[in-house]
Amino acid sequence: MKHMTKMMGNNILASSILVILLFCESAVGARTKLLSANNGQDATSALAPSANDGICATMVETHGYACEEHTVTTQDGYILSMQRIPVRKSGEASGNRIPVLLQHGLLMDGITWLLLPPDQSLAFLLADNGYEVWLGNTRGTKYSLGHTSLSPDDPAYWEWSWDELVAYDLPATFQYVHDQTGQKIHYVGHSLGTLVALGAFCKDQQLNRLRSAVLLSPIAYLGQIPSPLARAAAENFIAEALYKADIREFNPKGKALVEVLKAVCSKPGVDCTHLLTAFTGKNCCLNSSIVDVFLDHEPQSTSTKNLVHISQMIRDGTVAMFDYNNKDENMQHYGQPNPPVYSMTSIPNDLPLFLSYGGADALSDVKDVKLLLASLKDHDGDKLVVQYRDDYAHADFVMGQTAKQDVYDPLMAFLKLQ
Repeated sequence: MKHMTKMMGNNILASSILVILLFCESAVGARTKLLSANNGQDATSALAPSANDGICATMVETHGYACEEHTVTTQDGYILSMQRIPVRKSGEASGNRIPVLLQHGLLMDGITWLLLPPDQSLAFLLADNGYEVWLGNTRGTKYSLGHTSLSPDDPAYWEWSWDELVAYDLPATFQYVHDQTGQKIHYVGHSLGTLVALGAFCKDQQLNRLRSAVLLSPIAYLGQIPSPLARAAAENFIAEALYKADIREFNPKGKALVEVLKAVCSKPGVDCTHLLTAFTGKNCCLNSSIVDVFLDHEPQSTSTKNLVHISQMIRDGTVAMFDYNNKDENMQHYGQPNPPVYSMTSIPNDLPLFLSYGGADALSDVKDVKLLLASLKDHDGDKLVVQYRDDYAHADFVMGQTAKQDVYDPLMAFLKLQ
């Protein structure tokens, strides 16, 4: 028992060291100066994905599917990349194809939905089942680094949290897909992609363009999050310290981090085989090969301010807008001394919702999900489908080799009824 306790302590220590290293790596700043590297090109042209480098070319067309690269500009100037998979692999159009917008989670991008083999990836499954598939990529990720006036090297570029994703990114992508297709949209979000959607829906936004919403590993309340990494970061105010040090971009990639991790993981009693577990919970169904695919493309950058916002939610247990921790500054932004709350009870009772959550998820914790479900207790019975997978953790919903039969098949059955 003592040996097991020591092993657990060492692994938690390794996890805590990892989260500190992740944040410290951001402080190093490995981004190449884009303007000088591109001989003075503006930020928009310098950061636009090339025809051979984008998600379509690297992750979709290689599997025989048609794919189009699109961009949409938000009202606050961010240029977001989107991908459209218009038809099934055979190339045959099947009548009126209803659009589905897939939105990824924190530290990820649209490749989230393409990590599994084609016969298991949700994006390809939807295309082969007659849907027109759109992939969203939030600001700050590899293919959404453009801006009408700012470079990612400008601190102002990173001055946002998920409030801005609710206010600007989601409306821009919804409007663009609606304009391109002329139809209402099915929305599928994972993790932060669910929080952004819930934040909009409870404010009565985007509902006129929406058919239904699917929420995988739904995030709203975070007060009972058990993830050692996330809780250690929040309770030690790591994001706040970086923000005060004028470090605005959180970049979880870097050679220094890899080298230090190797050293930490070589220590006696430290098992890094399932290091992802410390962040997501113990995933039941990941094939070892998918971790290599994941690391080829992810994780992605986000803003330090976004992590400050999430840390506030973990500590406070509330779903509210960013707290400037200064009544005058809150008054300046919100017209009130405290940040406005996102009221989950304001989500319309007749909105078709499919929620799927896991018993082993260390980010979308069962207790927190139950708080969300309690907010939906008056939802129309025939408009709310809740699926619980006792063995699933956070990554299983997008990377699990059994996700097709466990989650995606029921998900598509739900969509067909809407």
